[in-house]
Amino acid sequence: MDSEQVDAYLRRLGVEQTPARPTGEVLRALHLRHLRTVPFENLSVHLGEEIVLDEKLLVDKVVGARRGGFCYELNGAFGALLAALGFEVSPLAARVYGEGERLGVPYDHMALRVRTADGGDWLADVGFGAHSHYPLRFAERGEQEDPGGVFRIAEAGPDAAGAGGGGRGEGREGSDLDVLRDGGRQYRLEVRPRVLGDFVTGAWWHSTSPHSHFMRSLVCSRVTEDGGRVTLSGRRLTVTDPGGGREERELGGDEEVLAAYRELFGIELEGVPVVRSRSGDG
Repeated sequence: MDSEQVDAYLRRLGVEQTPARPTGEVLRALHLRHLRTVPFENLSVHLGEEIVLDEKLLVDKVVGARRGGFCYELNGAFGALLAALGFEVSPLAARVYGEGERLGVPYDHMALRVRTADGGDWLADVGFGAHSHYPLRFAERGEQEDPGGVFRIAEAGPDAAGAGGGGRGEGREGSDLDVLRDGGRQYRLEVRPRVLGDFVTGAWWHSTSPHSHFMRSLVCSRVTEDGGRVTLSGRRLTVTDPGGGREERELGGDEEVLAAYRELFGIELEGVPVVRSRSGDG
C-alpha cells in the first residue's frame, strides 16, 4: 500500500491523521475503529461475487467499495494497513469451535499476530463477528476484560487426532492456543505464521459448501458507537445494547431493507441479497 491508499483507508475508519509510530495504543484505537466502521458481512456469497484473497482487491473492497467481508477479507485488509503503518503482522490460522465443541475445517478462520514498536505482542481480530473490541495480549494466559466480554488465551489440549496440544511442552512456542470468551471456546489458534494465500481453500469452502453457515444465512453486523452491536440477518434487524439487551424487528419491503444497509452500514446495494442455499446436503 502506498501513502495515498493508507490515507484513504484511515479516512474510511474515521482517522484523519497518520499515526506517528506503530504502538499498542494506536493498534487498540484502529482495531476499535475498524469494528465500528467496517461491517462483518457475507453478502458477496449471496450476490455472486467471488471472494479473492488478493491484498489490493481486499483493500479496494473495504475502502473503494465501502464494503465489509468475513474473516479472510477483513483481517487481510486490516493486516495490510497495519503493515503499511510499520507494525509487524503475521496471519495465523484457526479452527472455529462449533456445536459440541467440534472443530471446523482447517484454515477455518484467520486472525493476526501483531507486534508493536513499544514491545507489545497482540492477537488482533476484526473478522470474527461478535468478539473482543480491542486486541488481546498474546502472551497473557489470565483473563482479559474487554467491552465484548471476558477473554482468555489458553494452551490447547490435543485435538480429536491427538495433535496440536501443549503436551509435555506446554507453554512452549508452537503449541496451539484456545481463545475463550466468557468461558466458552471460540477458536483454536495455530501460532505458525501464514500468508494470505494459505487461506484460499478455506475461503472457497466457506463461500461454496452447503455445509458452511455462510452459505445458509445472511449477516451484516458491526459494533456501535456505544459499544453495542447492530446486525441485519436477512430481513431481521437486531440492536444489542452494551449491557446485552436486545431489540429485534422484521423489516418490511425491499426499500426498507436497502435503507438499513445504507444507513446503518454504509453499504449501497442495487437489490436485496437472497440466501442462495439453505441445504446442508451435498
